[in-house]
Amino acid sequence: MSSFTGFPSETFAFLSDLTAHNRRSWFEANKERYETYWLGPAVAFVKALAPGMAAMRPEMKAEAKVNASLRRINRDTRFSADKAPYDPWLHLIFWPGDHPNRGAGFHFVIRPDGIGYGAGRYAFAGPVLGHYRQRLQNKEARDKLLAAIEEARHIGCYLDEPPLKTVPKGHDHEPEWDFLLRYKGLVVRTMDSQIMPNWIHGPEAVDEVLSRCRRLMPLIEWVHTI
Repeated sequence: MSSFTGFPSETFAFLSDLTAHNRRSWFEANKERYETYWLGPAVAFVKALAPGMAAMRPEMKAEAKVNASLRRINRDTRFSADKAPYDPWLHLIFWPGDHPNRGAGFHFVIRPDGIGYGAGRYAFAGPVLGHYRQRLQNKEARDKLLAAIEEARHIGCYLDEPPLKTVPKGHDHEPEWDFLLRYKGLVVRTMDSQIMPNWIHGPEAVDEVLSRCRRLMPLIEWVHTI
């Protein structure tokens, strides 16, 4: 029996306050709020999602701890001009591979003003990029990917603009789908935070998030098996 009853209003109040006071002194003074309204509900939520995630195909991992399904709130500021020490949101990750950040996955984000979600594979590292481009030459595989992208659009998830301006040389292509060859990773996501849904405050959030993940599984499976 899950102990998850929804994200309380205090979770969003904490995130809003963190946005306005993003410094270590404030965070340390509000550490109890972080543990009670950020960490506590997030752990309960991931545990409640775990059986449904395990039933996906491919099976999605849900590990209720920081640096697993909970992306840490502390930012790595070493190579960033923005030195704010914390991310003022709650970022959850579910994945079918060996590592939550190095392959395909489903992401769910809670911000002070709403939610966002998406899925895919951020970067095709090493030989995977070549395998991806070669797979696009197969019409059946290509059509499955296009159908998965279209299904994602029905729940408000879209591709970013491709990073390459032109199609790489040496690949057959047609105008209807050659934009796919201009990607070096493939992620569909909500472009901005969604309007805050009432269901995020109740236990029905579990089924709502599982439903969105389920509709993104064709894309996750495609990029996972490159």
